[in-house]
Amino acid sequence: MKRQIFWVCAGLALLSLGACSQKKDEKIQVKWGTFNVRYDNPADSMNNWKYRKDAVADFVRSQNLDVVGMQEVLHNQLEDLKVRLPEYAEVGVGREDGKTKGEYSPLFFRKDRFELLDSNTFWLSQYPDSVGFIGWDGACTRIATWAKLKDRNSGKIVMAVNTHFDHVGTEARTKSALLIIDKIKEIVGSDPAVLTGDFNVSEQWDAYKTITSNEFVMKDAFKIAEKKEGVSYTFHNFGRIPAGSREKIDYIFVTPQIKVSDAFIPSETSGKYLSDHNPHIATLEF
Repeated sequence: MKRQIFWVCAGLALLSLGACSQKKDEKIQVKWGTFNVRYDNPADSMNNWKYRKDAVADFVRSQNLDVVGMQEVLHNQLEDLKVRLPEYAEVGVGREDGKTKGEYSPLFFRKDRFELLDSNTFWLSQYPDSVGFIGWDGACTRIATWAKLKDRNSGKIVMAVNTHFDHVGTEARTKSALLIIDKIKEIVGSDPAVLTGDFNVSEQWDAYKTITSNEFVMKDAFKIAEKKEGVSYTFHNFGRIPAGSREKIDYIFVTPQIKVSDAFIPSETSGKYLSDHNPHIATLEF
């Protein structure tokens, strides 16, 4: 009898180990997005936020995004989105005072999918902890908001970073890229990380090359996607930029252990714009 109990216990232990091993090796898919939603500017007339806020929230929900980084979000816009996206939690602060003043670069993530382990915001400058400090040759205060997320089913941990680079300072953009890389290494080390944002550069600029050719390399999700859909640009200025001159300045960058199944940049619809930028979506596997 004792021998039978021993073998039953041993069998259960092996099954338990197998289950743990299977869970550890399990691959998960996450639908990730980046979206500059355009700040609430009365001068935008019929493209003003009040005419777009429902459509922006509907888009996030219709695409079943698990995580999305947004840019140019003012406090009233953040509140509008929170009301319209109750299934999402969010992290982020205003860049001017570290509270509610100025643009946020918030991260939204599904509450039922992820547990928030940690989060914070740092300033893209020589003094990352100095609230409101303008870095290097930048024209504006710039920030990066990050979140350390744990997948509730698999237990896997991923770092999400979201930012909006300066539109003027070339040194500021390159130094910002290096700072973010250092922060990723510091916070999650070799765990997967995803960087989203409006980088205000095409891929010919140093800031892009710094991210994709640094020793701690990150890859452009759109470039390495197994399948691509939609258009190849993101910024169109509410359709004012001629079709042949539109550029991709919004990116999803991933660490090498992340596979990109597909990437999607939906085309804008004339007269019914979601924003002056197109969102960019990728399905990631890690």
